[in-house]
Amino acid sequence: MTISETALDSRGSHPTSDGGLVVDVSQVFRTFEQDTAPVRALRGADLALKRGEFVAVMGPSGCGKSTLLNIVAGLDAPDEGEVSVAGESLVGKNESELAIMRRKHVGIVFQFFNLLEGMTALENVLMPALIAGRKRRPAETRARDLLDLLGIGDKAKQSPAALSGGQRQRLAIARALANEPTLLLADEPTGALDSEGGEEVLELFTRLHLGGQTILLVTHDQPVADAAQRIVRMRDGRVVDDGRQPADD
Repeated sequence: MTISETALDSRGSHPTSDGGLVVDVSQVFRTFEQDTAPVRALRGADLALKRGEFVAVMGPSGCGKSTLLNIVAGLDAPDEGEVSVAGESLVGKNESELAIMRRKHVGIVFQFFNLLEGMTALENVLMPALIAGRKRRPAETRARDLLDLLGIGDKAKQSPAALSGGQRQRLAIARALANEPTLLLADEPTGALDSEGGEEVLELFTRLHLGGQTILLVTHDQPVADAAQRIVRMRDGRVVDDGRQPADD
């Protein structure tokens, strides 16, 4: 296969050391101190994703789903519990070590894109690969392939500000895939889009999943969650339904 043919076959180039378990969260607690009263965002949350799974996390506002995603991404740390990504424990790592872990294993798609407005679309996709120490020529080839495959190859020289909402989210997805991540995380990826843009993004996630990409998505929108292979439901800082079918007796 050529690079173009495999750019969306994003299985991740970093094998897990635990038989295919990409995410393993066990009894995680997280409390945020507030002026009025502590906010107990997570109260013993558990979550496991195998390689190639597409999992959506749902629950009411304040149930802890975004906090859980941030902890898996290494953007926040638990007060208690165990967290591993691709067989690598995140507990006790410092900021530099977590940044290295993200470059190796994680791509993140945010609700409000978080694009670098002073750079072109191509430069936005290229930047993570250069930060990770990849050689510019193959990194730029992959970046262009991703833009082409996500339908915005003709926007490579444009600023993100010149793109529509759906195009900006496609660009954010391309950037998240630049380093061929083991795990793709998405926090309300359709929340800032109109219905047409949201459908386009869900179609892309479906294509990525079919190509073998492991995806963990947080949403409050049932139609978005329905695109996933498995729906995990949270309430009051805990997983109350992991979406797995009960084993036959």
